[in-house]
Amino acid sequence: MSAAVLCVTGTDTDVGKTMATACLAAAALARGDRVAVYKPAQTGVGPVGAGDVETVARLLGHPDRLTVAEGVRLGPAMAPVDAALEAGGEAAVEALPGLDWHLERIEALALDQDTVLVEGAGGLLVELTPGGATIADLALGAGAPLAVITRPDLGTLNHTGLTLEAAARRGVRPGTLIVGSWPVEPTAVHRANLGRLRATARDHGYAWGGALPEGLSSAPEQAVSRAATALAAALAGVLPVRLPPRPGR
Repeated sequence: MSAAVLCVTGTDTDVGKTMATACLAAAALARGDRVAVYKPAQTGVGPVGAGDVETVARLLGHPDRLTVAEGVRLGPAMAPVDAALEAGGEAAVEALPGLDWHLERIEALALDQDTVLVEGAGGLLVELTPGGATIADLALGAGAPLAVITRPDLGTLNHTGLTLEAAARRGVRPGTLIVGSWPVEPTAVHRANLGRLRATARDHGYAWGGALPEGLSSAPEQAVSRAATALAAALAGVLPVRLPPRPGR
């Protein structure tokens, strides 16, 4: 069975990608899906530490219908290729899995799931492999739309516009645009940016996922469920997308 696949990226690091991924997963679980969350490259976490996919599993539960997996884990808190270089030199960089390896992992997960969410590292063009493949390349290879997670703060309009334009130039299918962490006490800048971001999503063909409240990572499961409910309409707008067979397979 082929799953619906959605790739998740950010306009920068620490914009709320993991919490957005958790909410997207929760929305899929709520509709009865079997869900997998795949992180091609986890950096900044030691061998026994909890990475992003473990955070998703902790927040959501559902061990019978939620599968989480990593491609590679690197200790330095850097972009994956640089983290490998720092940890083990050029040999470690060359040992990183390539694009086809990650696509095969996604395909394998898709066989037994209804929804597969692929969370990138950092932003759209952060390199994940020795050959320079990015989450944009994974989205293209999987035939998947893109969920872009952004900030509400000053500077976000430029970062978001650049990300969506870069994705469009590469032929990545638009999915949904989500504000990853909305402050409890928004300023005039936040409120103005929210309207601008919604218009930016529309202009680039992205569904508007709204804004997730800040602090979800330490909130009870019910809060994540409420945020996921707010995302359900956007999720329905970009899924299901069936994983196409790749040439030679």
